[in-house]
Amino acid sequence: MTKDELKRRIFEAIDSRADEIIGIGERILKNPEMGFKEVKTAALVHETFQRLGLESRAGLAMTGVRADVHGRAGEGPTFALLGELDGLRVTGHPQADPATGVAHACGHNAQVAGMLGAAMGLVDAKAFDHLAGRVALFAVPAEEGGDIEWRQAQIRTGKLEFPCGKQELMKLGCFDDVDLAMMIHTNWRAEDGKAGVPASNNGRVGKTARFVGRASHAGGAPHMGVNALYAAQIALAGINAIRETFRDEDSIRVHPILTHGGSQVNVIPAEARIEMYVRGKNADGVMDASGKVDRALRAGALALGAQVEIETLPGPMPLLCDRTMASLFERAAKGLVGQEHYRDIPHRSGSTDMGDVSQVIPVLHPYMGGAQGPGHAATFAIVDKQLGYVLPAKALAAMVVDLLADGAAGAREVVAKAKPPMTRAGYLAFQRSMARREVFEGA
Repeated sequence: MTKDELKRRIFEAIDSRADEIIGIGERILKNPEMGFKEVKTAALVHETFQRLGLESRAGLAMTGVRADVHGRAGEGPTFALLGELDGLRVTGHPQADPATGVAHACGHNAQVAGMLGAAMGLVDAKAFDHLAGRVALFAVPAEEGGDIEWRQAQIRTGKLEFPCGKQELMKLGCFDDVDLAMMIHTNWRAEDGKAGVPASNNGRVGKTARFVGRASHAGGAPHMGVNALYAAQIALAGINAIRETFRDEDSIRVHPILTHGGSQVNVIPAEARIEMYVRGKNADGVMDASGKVDRALRAGALALGAQVEIETLPGPMPLLCDRTMASLFERAAKGLVGQEHYRDIPHRSGSTDMGDVSQVIPVLHPYMGGAQGPGHAATFAIVDKQLGYVLPAKALAAMVVDLLADGAAGAREVVAKAKPPMTRAGYLAFQRSMARREVFEGA
């Protein structure tokens, strides 16, 4: 059987399951969960694997689920297909959970549906009879980096070491037996066409700053207090003032939020808290911007005579897409969406912890459309369900065939040509070096 014949059989199997694939995506949409808390979504993935006759391991980095399927045409590399489990808090989203405020406003529900849809097509078409190597079907937790204070608490108690799911999975060794990996991210940008591969994505660090002042009567004795909220406001002004010092080529983004600004209106705020990301195209740019932000935070504390506790968490690293895999995807995607709808996507200023995996093994992180947006907004929705849910399943399955058919020649070529910049040990050492805590006494 040729690769094209095998793909045709798989696509027919996926088409026959299209309503089920869309249904899975919509079910996840209606049950959004924050990172490392995706219990219902992980259970759905596990149940779907069971229905396909696949054994899976659950509870990986709290909620990850992985099922491995061996090809029966010989040994070869392991190719992982990933889907991300988590949502994020988006005020006003019509599908947000009324209790938590969490919504799927980034399309992770479509990622999981596409990964499971690819599994359905491969199993139903008996594709593994013609494939070498192994496919790891992997639902992974906590790509979105929100909930920083909660994650810090998990890190302090030893339940986690890293704040993002793939980082924690790499620490646990869950990618040690994977030779190459990919996932497909839902896209809302019309200018990116219906499918494409980005040149790169930003990396980032996460930061929290806790300003500690002194409470006092806000009306009767404000001179006896130290206003932590004003210290935070001056720090935010300082961060805005340094933006013009960031180099365009580093693609720096700094976006803080104030998570606590006082406990009662007639009490001088004794505590204020800020969370933020510092993003950039390269590690040097992120570290430079992070240092400037720390200066602004200290300046706020110094101006009011407050204390500031600054904690930096290692975030996702810049994304590197493997060019050999990108060429295979381009061919497959053009066959699915039409040549006129494929784009080479420029650098994206958002971040993904798929970038961490790309530092160690060859990775592909393309985008496919179907959504209108913008992402992370209350108006984000998947409006073209075929493009959003079903075609990614076909694209993932097509990549499995291209890489693992013919004795896994495609995957062997990718692994032979790839030159990831880090080893796993080097990656972990670098990320651990990024984690730091400083207490600055502004008094």
